[in-house]
Formats: sequence, C-alpha cells, structure tokens
Amino acid sequence: MSAEAADPAAVPRRRSRPRIDLRRLGRVALLGPVSRDRLPDAIGHVAEAHRAHHPDADLGILHRAYVLAESSHRGQMRKSGEPYITHPLAVTLILAELGAETTTLTASLLHDTVEDTEVTLDQVREQFGEEVCYLVDGVTKLEKVDYGAAAEPETFRKMLVATGNDVRVMSIKLADRLHNMRTLTVMRPEKQARIAKVTRDVLIPLAERLGVQALKTELEDLVFAILDPEEYEDTRALITAVTGGSDPLSPIADSVRATLREAGIGAEVLIRPRHFVSVHRVRRKRGELRPTDFGRLLVLVGEDADCYAVLGELHTCFTPVISEFKDFIAAPKFNLYQSLHTAVVGPEGAVAEVLIRTHRMHKVAEAGVVALGNPYAHDATAPAHDGTTAQQTTEPSDERADPTRPGWLSRLLDWQESATDPDTFWTTLRADLAQDREITVFRTDGRTLGLPAGASCVDAAYAQHGERAHACIGARVNGRLATLSTVLSDGDTVQLLLAQDTASGPSPEWLDHARTPAARIAITGWLSAHPDDPGPEAGGADGGDARTEPAAEGPHSTAPARTRSGGRAANVVVDGPQSPARLAGCCTPVPPDEVVGFVVRGGAVTVHRQECPAVARMQEIGRAPVAARWRDEDGWSDTAACRVTLVAESFGRPRLLADLTEAIATADAAIVSATVEPPSEQRVRHTYTLQLPDAAGLPALMRAMREVAGVYDVSRAQHPAATG
Repeated sequence: MSAEAADPAAVPRRRSRPRIDLRRLGRVALLGPVSRDRLPDAIGHVAEAHRAHHPDADLGILHRAYVLAESSHRGQMRKSGEPYITHPLAVTLILAELGAETTTLTASLLHDTVEDTEVTLDQVREQFGEEVCYLVDGVTKLEKVDYGAAAEPETFRKMLVATGNDVRVMSIKLADRLHNMRTLTVMRPEKQARIAKVTRDVLIPLAERLGVQALKTELEDLVFAILDPEEYEDTRALITAVTGGSDPLSPIADSVRATLREAGIGAEVLIRPRHFVSVHRVRRKRGELRPTDFGRLLVLVGEDADCYAVLGELHTCFTPVISEFKDFIAAPKFNLYQSLHTAVVGPEGAVAEVLIRTHRMHKVAEAGVVALGNPYAHDATAPAHDGTTAQQTTEPSDERADPTRPGWLSRLLDWQESATDPDTFWTTLRADLAQDREITVFRTDGRTLGLPAGASCVDAAYAQHGERAHACIGARVNGRLATLSTVLSDGDTVQLLLAQDTASGPSPEWLDHARTPAARIAITGWLSAHPDDPGPEAGGADGGDARTEPAAEGPHSTAPARTRSGGRAANVVVDGPQSPARLAGCCTPVPPDEVVGFVVRGGAVTVHRQECPAVARMQEIGRAPVAARWRDEDGWSDTAACRVTLVAESFGRPRLLADLTEAIATADAAIVSATVEPPSEQRVRHTYTLQLPDAAGLPALMRAMREVAGVYDVSRAQHPAATG
C-alpha cells in the first residue's frame, strides 16, 4: 500500500512496478462475483498478501480466526448493506498488505467480535492466546450505557494505554478507521463530519507519529473530501487535468537513471504522485503550481551509504536547490522516518523534488511500526502482558526492536494519568497531538529528552523531574544561564537548577511557557492546591513560598501556628479558629515586621506585611483581616531563621554581581535564587531571595548591600499576589 491519491479511479497509479490496489482487491475479495447471501473464501486473498511479506507464516491460525469471525458475525449487516464480515476482512487485508505479522492479522479478524457478538475475551484467550486477546481487548470500545458522553474519550484513553504496552493495538485501530472512512458515505452528513473531525484531530496525528504514512495519507484525503469538499474538488480537478498528458517528471527521471547507471550505482527510480492533501498544501504554500509539483522522484537503493552516493551524483550532475535539502538519515524523525530530501533542476529548467532511501527505509516509511512486527520478538527481557517477563530466543536484529514507547507516547501516557476528567483528557489529547514536530535535547548525564518543537525549559524540567520541577529556579542551556521561559532547540544541552528548598512552587506565568500537557497539568494542579501562593516569579522569581505545619493543639481561640519558611521554623500567632498559617511569598514578612493575616481557600491563613499591596487589595474586595503577631515567649524567638526577598537597584558596572553576592555571603545569608533583569538606561535591577539564619540580621544585610559600589537602593520586595 502506498501513500498516493485516495481516488485511484480518477488518478491512475504511475509506478514502474504493478502494486495491489487494496480498495479494488478488497471489493473483489469480499464480495466477488457471487451474490451477497454467500461469501467467497476471502481469507485466501489475505493469505496471499501475508505470504508476500512472510513466506513461512503459519496460516492455520488465520483460517481459525476467520471461521470464528464469520460465524459470530453471521446475520449482521453493515449500513451499506454488505455482510458485516466484509469489514474485519478488509481491515485485515489492509494490514496484510502493509506487512503485519500473523498475530496482528489474527486479532484484526476478531477485533469486533467481543464488541458486537456473543464471543468473550476468555474464548479468544483460550483459542488464540494471550497476545491476541490483549490486542482485541485494546481496540474494543467501552459501552455508552456505562460511560455516557465520556465513552469516546475514555475508549481512546484505554486504547492509548494498551498501545503503550503493545503498539499493534493502534495499528489495528488505524486500519479499522481507514476502512470505516472509505465507506462513510452511507452515514448522515452530520455524522460523517463528526467522525472525520475525530479522525483529523486524533487518528491522523497518531498515524503520523507511528510512521504509518500509507494509512495517514489516505485518511487525510478522505477527511479532506468530507470537511472541505469544495477545495477537494478543485484539487481533484487539477490532478485530473495533468494525468492525461505526458508526465513532466519522466524526462528528469530518465536523466537521473542514466546518471546513476553511469556512476555504477544500482538504484530504482520511481515517480511518486502526490496525494490530494499534499497537492493542496503545495498549492497554498506556492500559490501557483509547477507542472512537476504533482509528484516526486523516489530513488531506492540497497545500503545507507548508497543514499549519500546518489545525493553526491545528483548534486554534481544537476543544479541542486540547496534550501530543499534535508537529511533524515543522520537525524531520523521521531516516527522512525529516514530519507534524504533534495530538489534538482532538470535538463529543461524544471525543478523536481527527490527522495532517496533504502528499500528497508521505504518499507518503514510506508508502514511505520507495522513493518517492525512483534515489538517483543527481539527483546529477551520484554514484559509480557500479564506482567511477567517474556523469554525470547530470537537473535536481535539491526532494526529497532521495541517501538512501543517512543518519547511522545511515554509523555502522553504520563500526563493522561493526571487528566482524570474525560473532557480535560480529550481536549488535552487533541492539543498534544497538534504538535507535529519533535526535538531532542540532551541532559548533562548524556541521556536525552524528547519534547515537542517550541518546548521551553519549563517543559524540560517537568519531563525530567516530574513534580520535583515545582522547585526549579533556572537552567543552563548549552552551558549558559537561561530563564525557564527559554525555548529549546533540537540538540541543546539542558541542565535544570532546582532549589534545595522543596517548599518552592511554580508561578502562574509558567503556564505561558509550558507546551507539554504534563507540565501544564502539574502546574495547574499545584496552583489549584495553593490558591493564595504567588509562586516564584510573583514572589521574587525564586519559587519561594511558605509552607505550613499543623497549628499547636489546644482549645484556645488564639492558636499559635508554626510556619515554615525555607524549611526552618518561624513563629507567628493568628487570632481566630485553629487553622494552619503561612507567610506570604509576595512580601516575605520577618520579625519584627507589622503583620496581618487573611483567610484563603482551604481555611489557611496567609500572613502579609502591613504595607504589602495585597493587603489593600484584599480589603477592597471585602476580605476580613485576621490579627497576627510574632510570638516571643515560651522559648519561641522573634529572631528565628527566615526567608526574605530583597531588590537591589544599581548602576551597571563590571563585577557588580560578584560584589553583591560576596556581601550577601559575608552576612551569612544563603541565596535561594537570584534574578538579574536586562540593563535599562545603565541601571540594573537584582532580585534575591535569601535564607537568613537570624531575622535580626536583616537590617545589617541591607546596609552591607547598599555599601556595594554602584548600588543606590536596597528594599524589601513587594510583588503582586493573588487574592485567593
């Protein structure tokens, strides 16, 4: 099966080798010349396609699966009027042509039996084994009667989780959707549009990520015809108009063949027509289509080195279009795709795009993970579906043995666990799949992180550290200090800097820089759990906030609450019902500041300095203040350890940062985090969040900082804070 136009009747295939037309073969195989009340032995066509890829395959299990499927679906009809068995047969034929192994074909024959007939999973397991049972269960839909409106998103969640263990689950689902899309015209227009939109938003991106281009391109054309019929017809008319005459790519193809033959390079040169959506995209990109834009040259060779030999000959004997060159062999795409892309100017000035790859690369480019077969066949320690270890004796091959957990799928499986709400999962899934490119960044330990293009250091932090990334205060990108908002590029080296104080939390501004669902869900969850905490940037760019410990027990109305700031005890007393209290991160109060508290969501009391802007704001919206004071009795000291945020205003000069940090260190204060804003009119603003062993030392520290040459003011930070 090839990634060509979805309307083979209108666009003849232009290949040097005849290929099976799956759609025509499917109709002949499934319906044949006989009447609809009697089915031909269509499994023979599946067996023929299967043996073409796997000559030694045992076909007995396919015959048994066909017998069970045909007998269980007997009497059921599709909306098109065809016997229902035609559907699982067509799905199996699609996968057989792509090169799927026997277990996948067996499961595809049975994929609707548990959902639509009296056959049970136990029967499937007993007759065909655990693997086939797992695949069938993975593609079986959840009942609407049990899940209601959440049935569709929860079904996809179930399939994705199953795909995380065995990628063949999604292979069957994609082939199933392709056949349903081919026969969708019998549905009502509104249902066609709904199914087409889900296919566009979820199934096509999944096909792209799994590298199954043969399925992806036809699905794109079928969706295009339903959702944008006018543009589809215009594109169809353009393609039809150019198929009647001579192909403008033929002379260039002949020249390429002659060039490679003279160079002694054995290669097959084919003309690949673009599918409808591809032509439409080129037309939108360029405005006016060139005669050669309706197809591309495909050069197939035997070895990887031959690909570069072909490239060298083409660039030597033809004028290359350098801007069109891409090397996906040295740097494969995240969906396993490998190929060299270039464009050359032909003998008469026509420009032809050229794809250069080996036969093996071509198979993987067309069929993706389907071409790799059983993901556990070459892995002696792969986990079986029952949680045990599968013992394999097959020698490892040079192909990727376990494609079931690429980076994007691992990320998806991680964040879906946090998206418990079906609507959140469904919306986030579509948004995640809309990110159509992936980059690889390197950690300092040499390991890699796969991230969507446009990801920032925030995304890298959550991808590497999970919820520990709440304490991230900065990063080094390629050895240089960088803000968390820095957008990463493919190949960057990233070192994430975490605060030693695990009480730190993210800022709402982090959501502006987070591209991955895992990061967004984790940040949103933390902010929801800490509604009155401004986070690191709102509170001094450090992630610093105060954490609470349970208030002292006792029946009195005035309950001394012990709060933690930076992990060391500071003592504050709030009047009112016994409830946890914490120091606000926006103004970082320390003894002997005048303080006042406010009850926030969850019943906690947040304590602010009296002059904090948040105090006036909360009083304006009707929040009642709660009396608060520092406690200096019973052994509690008003000079306990504390955290404070200071802002230093200075004139720019060399070594200013070094001199300021030296003054801070001399005062025995620890820097939790620091931010230096870009100079403005020769003035520089430094923000430090500091851990002081003794609150009484704060005035001396501020004086020492003011005495640094160039510093003209040092003040306590008063950042905006959420009102909860």
